[in-house]
Amino acid sequence: MSRWKKPSRFERNLVVIGAGSAGLVTAYIAAVLKAKVTLIEKHRMGGDCLNTGCVPSKALIRSAKFLSQVARAKEFGIREAHAEFDFADVMARVQRVVQAIEPHDSAERYSGLGVEVIAGTAKLVSPWEVDVVRQDGSTQRLSTRSIVITAGGRPFVPPIPGIEETGYLTSDTVWAMRELPRRLVVLGGGPIGAELAQAFARFGARVTLIQQGPRILNREDPEVSELVSRRFRDEGIDVRVEHQAKQFLVENGEKVLVAEHGGREVRIPFDAVLVAVGRAANLTGYGLEELGVKTSRTVGTNAFLQTNYPNIYAAGDVAGPFQFTHTAAHQAWYAAVNALFDPFKKFKADYSVIPWATFVDPEVARVGLNEQEAKEKGIPFEISRYDLAELDRAIVDAEAHGFVKVLTVPDKDKILGVAIVGEHAGDLIAEYVLAMKHGIGLNKILDTLHIYPTLAEANKYAAGVWKKAHAPERLLRWVERFHAWRRG
Repeated sequence: MSRWKKPSRFERNLVVIGAGSAGLVTAYIAAVLKAKVTLIEKHRMGGDCLNTGCVPSKALIRSAKFLSQVARAKEFGIREAHAEFDFADVMARVQRVVQAIEPHDSAERYSGLGVEVIAGTAKLVSPWEVDVVRQDGSTQRLSTRSIVITAGGRPFVPPIPGIEETGYLTSDTVWAMRELPRRLVVLGGGPIGAELAQAFARFGARVTLIQQGPRILNREDPEVSELVSRRFRDEGIDVRVEHQAKQFLVENGEKVLVAEHGGREVRIPFDAVLVAVGRAANLTGYGLEELGVKTSRTVGTNAFLQTNYPNIYAAGDVAGPFQFTHTAAHQAWYAAVNALFDPFKKFKADYSVIPWATFVDPEVARVGLNEQEAKEKGIPFEISRYDLAELDRAIVDAEAHGFVKVLTVPDKDKILGVAIVGEHAGDLIAEYVLAMKHGIGLNKILDTLHIYPTLAEANKYAAGVWKKAHAPERLLRWVERFHAWRRG
């Protein structure tokens, strides 16, 4: 930092670049702590989550789920049911949902909280100075003691020959659609690809899901991938694993994907393609290169979320390693507090208990280690598994599928990780997140009263599976003799 001239005083304690989840939380915390903070956003407040990610996708998934339930009417004792819809109306509802939530992330709200919000483009010009070009064209140089970069990410589009010519959709652009494609190719079997593939299939599109690897949702255990794949195929989705996209072209007026599978060429005609093969951090255009902030696939940070400039921090998708809204907010706390109080006090970011969910049907949720990770890392574990087919509420709701799988330390009730597949898995996992965060074992979950009949009982029954496997056999044999003695 010695090559830069440090201002004699600072106009602000903190400047935050980017108003997505990480930026909003960083600015909020700084304002609560009575710091003078400026939040700069060049596009839309709320970032990807509000505008093109979590919120619109879950709104679309909810409408698609309703259609799937109508199609299952006979399972609920309804002789006949049908639903008429226009895809444009569904997408209009998605935008209404976004607009309803928008005020939570608005410039007006954050200004009311004490944050200076600037709509404009930021550029780092020194470790303590940021130039801003406002939307009206005016410019301003801000001085600040610390900076937090929360510039987010964007969909990654692989350089496959012909993809620009045939055109493509991403999770950023799909929300402008108003006409349902007849044949949709979804490139990528991760969470985003899987969620949108199922949603579009439920609206009536013929969906082909292309996955380069041997299975979809490959960060989950194989049995999870298999269960979801089976549901997809039952719903008419053509799941193609071990298919490598090689070329996009137009033949006789028809768009075609040329893929390789098992050494053979496979041709898949389509009307639209959705690219969902991952996301890339936004690393250019705001001065990182000129300043010499170290980057690779993300902005390089240490355990305190500091870059190689100790007063410049990064959080959220731009920093990684997780790309979830809730982890961005989690990192934001550390970035904000460390930026405001270092060198007097700072905290290492804690990633020990990170939950996530994939909102396919059935939902997939997990926290901590899963079975495949534990094996890869050589960590010993025991498994306690409870099948939701046995759960009364799941049977009542006609959702008797999936499971709760808990990994524990051998011969102890300490939880190493949990995977849940089933209805409302993303909600059910919260009890285990709390337990892992605060060192609560399965014995205490088993001792906790759960309402009957609820899906949450599955968590207690999974703990009961562990208890049964670790029953005190010597004590039980003594108790058996005791009862025999009392009978005379």
